[in-house]
Amino acid sequence: CCGGGRSVRGRGLGALLVLLLLLLLLLLLSGVEGLSQVQECGDRESPGPSQRGHPVYPLFSRFSVSAPRDAEIHKDVQNYYGNVLKTFADLQTNACVTPATLVPKYIRETLKNVHEDVTSRYYGCGLVVPERLENCQILDLGCGSGRDCYMLSQLVGEKGHVTGIDMTKAQVEVAKTFLEYHMKKFGFQAPNVTFIHGCIEKLAEAGAHQESYDIAVSNCVINLVPNKEQVLREVYDTLKYGGELYFSDVYANLEVPEDIKLHKVLWGECLGGALYWKDLAIIAQKIGFCPPRLVTASLITVQNKELESVLGDCRFVSATFRLFKLPKTGQAKRCQAVYKGGITGHEKELIFDANFTFKVNNNNNNCSRG
Repeated sequence: CCGGGRSVRGRGLGALLVLLLLLLLLLLLSGVEGLSQVQECGDRESPGPSQRGHPVYPLFSRFSVSAPRDAEIHKDVQNYYGNVLKTFADLQTNACVTPATLVPKYIRETLKNVHEDVTSRYYGCGLVVPERLENCQILDLGCGSGRDCYMLSQLVGEKGHVTGIDMTKAQVEVAKTFLEYHMKKFGFQAPNVTFIHGCIEKLAEAGAHQESYDIAVSNCVINLVPNKEQVLREVYDTLKYGGELYFSDVYANLEVPEDIKLHKVLWGECLGGALYWKDLAIIAQKIGFCPPRLVTASLITVQNKELESVLGDCRFVSATFRLFKLPKTGQAKRCQAVYKGGITGHEKELIFDANFTFKVNNNNNNCSRG
């Protein structure tokens, strides 16, 4: 679950605030590559996919909390999404209501095929659907009731496969209940979706094998986990080289104060556990990912006056990023990319991120970043 809000293309003061936040995030993406301690993904010394038990450095201690607190947060989140929330109407903020961008027609068509009982228990935001998914192996982190899994199931086709993992048993049970229904609805001879009850910080323990997935997606779930760095490490290990993590999540304009982190409702509403926006690039590149690519961003608003007073000066944005796992191939070089077309839903252009849009057969698509 996480932040929606108004589109960055909206009008008025809200759109201006979103634009400012978007610009801040873009500055992060352009500026982080100049940090002396961070190397380009092409020549970095990254940990190999088989190296588990990665050390935790003091610099990153703020990205997690103590083990007892971790366990308490897990229980609180399971209770919030398993018992407190019955439908999206029970949410206290707009954090899980509106996607940041318009949903393409071909995606809307797939969503129409998802059972309404699954959709009503869906608390995500954003649009975690990268391009050209046919025959792909996809891992959905925090799949909840399975809405995105069933949407992606149609896009990967019978030769592809989608694995959804969630720590809330009640949500996983909802997803599993409608597996046969959806396979018949899609006309598939055999299921191409699997649901796992487990923690996204322990993907290997849950059965996700190393270098076995082309794509990992997450629809505003990582903020609910105490140890964000561990999640990204696990995802990195499960991705094939050339794969990506395409995910939407909540970010704060400052380090979230302890009283907000300890507020159970705000944590459940995806605000208490939000990462300070600058920290994403630091964590991602330390693990071995290329610099984060911002796709969309939108402002989160809080309708509850009591919760708003607790938040004080904290402001939140929902943002979709893509993180790529690339092999070490030497120094990154400037290149020219030409989009030939042919991808469903992207017939005229391919929007790679907020910086790059590739027009069909346009030779002026220059790409100079790692």
